Amino acid sequence: MSRVGTIARGIRTGVIKEGDNLVDITVNSVIEASNEEGFELQDKDIVAITEAVVGISFGNYCTVDDICMDIKNKFNVSHIGIVYPILSRNRFAVLLSAFARAMDKITMVLSYPSDEVGNDILDKDKLRNLNIPMSNYVMSESEYTEKFGDFKHIFTGVNMVDFYRDLAKKENCEIEFVFSNDSKVILDYTKNVLVADIHTRNETKRILKNEGADKVLGLDDIMTESINGSGYNKEYGLLGSNRATEEKVKLFPTDCFKLVNEIQNKFKEKTGKTIEVMVYGDGAFKDPVGKIWELADPVVSPGYTSGLEGSPNELKLKYLSDNKFANLRGEELNEAIKKEIIEKNKNLKGTIETQGTTPRRYTDLIGSLCDLTSGSGDKGTPVVLIQNYFKNYAD
Repeated sequence: MSRVGTIARGIRTGVIKEGDNLVDITVNSVIEASNEEGFELQDKDIVAITEAVVGISFGNYCTVDDICMDIKNKFNVSHIGIVYPILSRNRFAVLLSAFARAMDKITMVLSYPSDEVGNDILDKDKLRNLNIPMSNYVMSESEYTEKFGDFKHIFTGVNMVDFYRDLAKKENCEIEFVFSNDSKVILDYTKNVLVADIHTRNETKRILKNEGADKVLGLDDIMTESINGSGYNKEYGLLGSNRATEEKVKLFPTDCFKLVNEIQNKFKEKTGKTIEVMVYGDGAFKDPVGKIWELADPVVSPGYTSGLEGSPNELKLKYLSDNKFANLRGEELNEAIKKEIIEKNKNLKGTIETQGTTPRRYTDLIGSLCDLTSGSGDKGTPVVLIQNYFKNYAD
């Protein structure tokens, strides 16, 4: 049998800037890496490109002033509520500067003990010791300051309430904080609400609209079209954006399906191989120490070729070895398991032989692998090549 399973390689491309030809850069970098390392590309290999360099090469940026203008035009009030933003200096802080620049006052409702993706806003042990309930309770800013004001995030060492307050003050905007796990609380302060949560945004919008809010918009409703020639994202708006500079935001990329198909066609032209291609953002995994769920983007992959549709349909080898083939060993066991894999049903969902497998979407699984491979710092590998991913024990 082949002794090598899935291989993930970070591919260095050089620094990518606005206007660069990402199709040629991606294809050429992978081919040069294969020549350098002496491996061959194969059909069903996967090439993944981080969304960051896609957005950069496309020039999909907007400024704080662009966002300020859009929020002013869409709300046409001087006081809004912001519900459930994530606690992020990279993701939300620069957006808050824009919102504060547009408003005289902001009331912000924060969930506790953590935000949507797991960033803590207070000491959980202290919360339990004080017997503060998780529901049907509203904590004022003064109560938070008295009981949890000394809290610092485990990784960043920053208290995000203080950080967000200072940002708003710099823009001469009054800001008040309310802590509650009931989004309807915001309606006691204002009927004009910007919903800032990511994966639960549609439910939050529905609740607030049903409770009589005058206007409810989400981050996905802001910067959905160009403002003064800026970039935009028609589908996701500000979701998936992050800081470029103090006054500039890189938006989640658009036209990704067009890009991945162009890259696939270029690989076919140059190598004769059918390579699957995807754009990936945050991986969908959770840190066991900080309890942070990594996925601050609206989706793991905003674009992928058709061969990456679907989910794994896999048998659990440990289950087969311990149960159906418990009396077999060595080559006899290997051959029995290979035969079982070759003859497996095309839809194993719900069967006992699949228990313990992870039949999530391919793009979510592969995106997590890519995010961990490329890292978020100075590795310089915005492209990841994955080989043998679709091969199993019987191949």
